[in-house]
Amino acid sequence: MLVSVVIPVYNEISTLAEILRRVTAVDFPKELVIVDDCSRDGSRELLQRLATEGLSVIGGTPKNRNELRIIFQEQNQGKGAALRRGFSESMGDIVIVQDADLEYDPRDIPRVIQPIIDGDADVVFGSRFTGTPRRVLYFWHSVINNVLTTLSNMTSNLNLTDMETCYKAFRAEVIRSVDVEEDRFGFEPEITAKVARGGWRVFEVPISYHGRTYEEGKKIGWKDGVRALYVIGKYALKR
Repeated sequence: MLVSVVIPVYNEISTLAEILRRVTAVDFPKELVIVDDCSRDGSRELLQRLATEGLSVIGGTPKNRNELRIIFQEQNQGKGAALRRGFSESMGDIVIVQDADLEYDPRDIPRVIQPIIDGDADVVFGSRFTGTPRRVLYFWHSVINNVLTTLSNMTSNLNLTDMETCYKAFRAEVIRSVDVEEDRFGFEPEITAKVARGGWRVFEVPISYHGRTYEEGKKIGWKDGVRALYVIGKYALKR
């Protein structure tokens, strides 16, 4: 069973090679669908080398099958737009999102996709708040995350603990049947609403979390929280 790991990239040169080493080192058959969203910090150039020279560019010890599919956006459009492109280009039986920073540990991917492999789930969310190690950071971020997750649950009738998580895995038929409209971080509440509306079986599993500070490159901000509120309301009205 081939797993498509869709990795949106925007100005992540400080972590890009390391996250790719970590993904390729996990022992399962996979394709890395890397979508560069018009980076300007050297990430694009590294990916161009990777496309022509292969995994030897990043070093490490790849395990199992590792295919590369590298896509270059012609202009910066946002995470949602990069994921939309990556989903459409993916060839795997299971599709999972992996951020290009080091906040999420690829060693958790087998745990996240296991309910799909077992035939129990169509969609799996990895939760940062259900008992596994996580870096302790911003209080107000956790409050806002809880508010957004609660509002999303109220409108979707799901009982998730972490709607905003990066780790979302899908049976390929599920994600390829969804029309992703949001271009930025509004992807998270949008995909949650559409998964709920589709009636697919949703599971949640614990994952670790190594959050980073804004000084370390964190990009999401208060405007994205406002947009998430709008998106939750928008798709609640569309139900």
